Amino acid sequence: MRFGVLGPVRAWRDGEPLATGSPQQRALLAALLLRDGRTATAHELIDGLWGEEPPSRALATIRTYASRLRKVFGDGILASEAGGYAIRTEGEALLDLTVAQELAAEAEKARDAGDLSHARHVLHEALALWDGEPLAHVPGPYAQTQRTRIAEWQLQLLESRLDMDLEQGCHAEAVSELTALTAAHPLQERLRELLMVALYRSGRQAEALAVYADTRRLLAEELGVDPRPGLKDLQRRILEVDPALAEPAAPAPEPVATAPRPAQLPATVPDFTGREAFVKELSDILAAADGGRVMAVSAVAGIGGVGKTTLAVHVAHAARAHFPDGQLYVNLQGPGQRPTEPETVLGSFLRALGTPDSAIPDTAEERAALYRSALDGRRVLVLLDNARDAAQVRALLPGTEGCAALVTSRARMVDLAGAHLVDLDVMSPEEALELFTRIVGEERVVAGERESALDVVAACGFLPLAIRIAASRLAARRTWTVSVLAAKLADERRRLDELQAGDLAVAATFELGYGQLEPAQARAFRLLGLADGPDVSLHAAAALLDLPAEAAEDVLESLVDTSLLESAAPGRYRYHDLVRLYARACAERDEQPAEQRAQARSRLLDFYLASASAVYASERPGDRLVEHLVPTRYAGLAFPDRHAAQDWLYAEANCLLTYVRQCALDAETLPRAVDLLWTTHDLNESGANSKEYEATARAVLKAARAHGNTRAQARTLIVLLDVHHISGRFKAADEEAAEAIAIAQDSDDLLPVCWASNARGVIALYQNRHADGEAHLSLAIEHFTSLGDRPGEASALCNLSRIHLATGRTASAVSLAEQGIAIYDAMGNTMRGANGRYALGLALTESGRHEEAGARLGEALDSFRDSRQRLWEGMTLFRLAEVDLAARRPMQAAANADTALTVLRGIGGEWRRGNVLTVLGRALDAIGQSDRARVCWREAARIYEELGSPEAEEVRELLTPVQAA
Repeated sequence: MRFGVLGPVRAWRDGEPLATGSPQQRALLAALLLRDGRTATAHELIDGLWGEEPPSRALATIRTYASRLRKVFGDGILASEAGGYAIRTEGEALLDLTVAQELAAEAEKARDAGDLSHARHVLHEALALWDGEPLAHVPGPYAQTQRTRIAEWQLQLLESRLDMDLEQGCHAEAVSELTALTAAHPLQERLRELLMVALYRSGRQAEALAVYADTRRLLAEELGVDPRPGLKDLQRRILEVDPALAEPAAPAPEPVATAPRPAQLPATVPDFTGREAFVKELSDILAAADGGRVMAVSAVAGIGGVGKTTLAVHVAHAARAHFPDGQLYVNLQGPGQRPTEPETVLGSFLRALGTPDSAIPDTAEERAALYRSALDGRRVLVLLDNARDAAQVRALLPGTEGCAALVTSRARMVDLAGAHLVDLDVMSPEEALELFTRIVGEERVVAGERESALDVVAACGFLPLAIRIAASRLAARRTWTVSVLAAKLADERRRLDELQAGDLAVAATFELGYGQLEPAQARAFRLLGLADGPDVSLHAAAALLDLPAEAAEDVLESLVDTSLLESAAPGRYRYHDLVRLYARACAERDEQPAEQRAQARSRLLDFYLASASAVYASERPGDRLVEHLVPTRYAGLAFPDRHAAQDWLYAEANCLLTYVRQCALDAETLPRAVDLLWTTHDLNESGANSKEYEATARAVLKAARAHGNTRAQARTLIVLLDVHHISGRFKAADEEAAEAIAIAQDSDDLLPVCWASNARGVIALYQNRHADGEAHLSLAIEHFTSLGDRPGEASALCNLSRIHLATGRTASAVSLAEQGIAIYDAMGNTMRGANGRYALGLALTESGRHEEAGARLGEALDSFRDSRQRLWEGMTLFRLAEVDLAARRPMQAAANADTALTVLRGIGGEWRRGNVLTVLGRALDAIGQSDRARVCWREAARIYEELGSPEAEEVRELLTPVQAA
């Protein structure tokens, strides 16, 4: 059995709903449920159901209700006791209110323990139990009292959750919810305070102050009082831009204690920098051996030059107090041509432990046994530096409790039983800059040279060895400035040559690891270095290497074990920047003939283009773009569904865009690079990678013009006009569309003409050039039809619907949008069908058919969210706010407009933001928040005036009566 009171009073058995009878019978059930199993007397129930004027047969009616409920619930649930009744349940709580109370208590404990993430999650669960008004439609004074109590408690939970939202940095998302709550509960000052903080942290300081002005006016009008001191203080802090109002900073890591150096360890470097987390991790492992509790083994792996030995020596010195019986050290020379034999090391260790030469056995096995015996009862730390593999160190590990071994190696010792593995990465930028400054001296990294110093450590890939070499070269040359060094390292072709000083050289360090690779490993190492990009997926690497995915994974994982390659995530791999340069140099030197390198790059480009085309086709069934792309010879991925396709596109975004720029520099691969950019334009529309996408498009257009490739120029202009259209730069978009049409017609490439004409029609609509817009869209429909591109035709029809709507032809606007939707739906084109529903929603709004408009826009919103189209998600929310205003639902309009502002952050451009602010102001004004409305309108007016948009006059008219009052 389960019962619910956080909404209508209901009951279920095994998930099936039970009949709870008339409203007054439900009132009896509610009164019993809310007593937590305690007995309610008949008199208490009569008072609760009818108050001071009960009917003459009240007691009989109570008994009748109880009898009916007993029949519904069965035996043992509703008990008659001492002239009253009680609900008896066994096991875990069966009442939704009880569950909510338990979750709220759990959330409070989690918050007290500092686990805000869990506390928020649990509160979300608790609040999700509400299903409308508590005790809905239940009569009687008792129900009314409890309804008020539960509603007030719900509001307290909401305040707590929103407070934690702000503590967790979710301020932008909280604005919309808080706007609606303050409208519903206008006198709740705590909600107003949270809204002010959320707006302030979202960069909307003027609106935050306007909330205070609205609150002060409302309290004076309604209650004749001023805001409470806390709200006044918050206003003052916002005015003063109090730094404490910013998001809470993460707690600083605890400092790691250092200890004196032990006897056999090499000296620690005096300028050891950073690595706090690794130092603590390794120190904790070594400390666990203190007191004879466990024999600890830690293995630190990483590429050459990353600072494994430096870290291990530093940690070993710090751990001296835990190993009072001594510290042993050996450099095993693992990366070299002649690694040190374990037998030799055992002889040296036995001597250090006091064993005379005459007592040291001849065989390795006997020496290992004596070594373990010598360590028995002692607390000794053994540092095994530069190990080749696990086989080299097994005989050197202590075998008794209280001892510990610390191993460094370029190989990950996954086969070293019981070892705690640590993968050492490069330094953070802050650590790298600190190390560089310590070596060269603070006086040389003056304020004017700080940026150059950052360029130096970035060119070094934040690799400690490279930073030390660069800093040492600068320290030895007093006439050089940091800027001179940065300029020398800026040339990637010369960078590895510059990074050598004395007997230290980055390339030589990498050469040791490369020289130990098997032929298949060495080939993979070289070829993977050919592709620019932050990392590479397994399937992309398989294409580059021309191997099946399973074989590629084997060789890549073996490279990870050597630390020449990193596993960025399951199925993804990356190089350190300097290792990539070295790998590319190896490819140019060893991968011969040169056609092999070109073929590898071409296979990867084919893979990316074929996979991106599959993503595009899954989102837009029937779209003809994929038929007009450069054919590929290497296959791409096949996706089980459109969501998997989307996941791939956004996961590969940075790699795709980086590789497009690289391939655009080659005349042979330029056409495929342009097509790859075109098929991935969802990356721009979603807002997820807009800046990177625009920068890539500009670089590709520059390359296309340099190569004189008109087809590539026209197609790249289509991409750029889309970028400018989405960002609200309509003049630039229109100019690029016109240029694309001219170039594409000359090169006999009709598809860009279709797209550009369609775009010019929409831009003309935005600029109120309706006749031009209709001409462009009519041409687009003609061209799309000639190509048999039905989705393109549908897009132009929907855009033409908006022209008709703007020129007062509402009925034909509805008809055109419906024609477009019919085409999209017939082809299963869900995402573009959402664009059609968007256009239809606008036409229906203008027709006064608000419920239908809201339904169509709601369908569009679901599709845009499902397709991760942030721009259109935000614009649909804005249009829903317009529908809400027209239907006189200002509170919902404000919530939708506020959410639209959050979604459109960083995408859509200022003109669209001005539109949303205008509607938000109207909604706020309608719910009595006139000061905040005025802030929104002023910001919208500023935007329109800067853009020279005619909407500025409309907003000024909105502001005029407010100012006159």
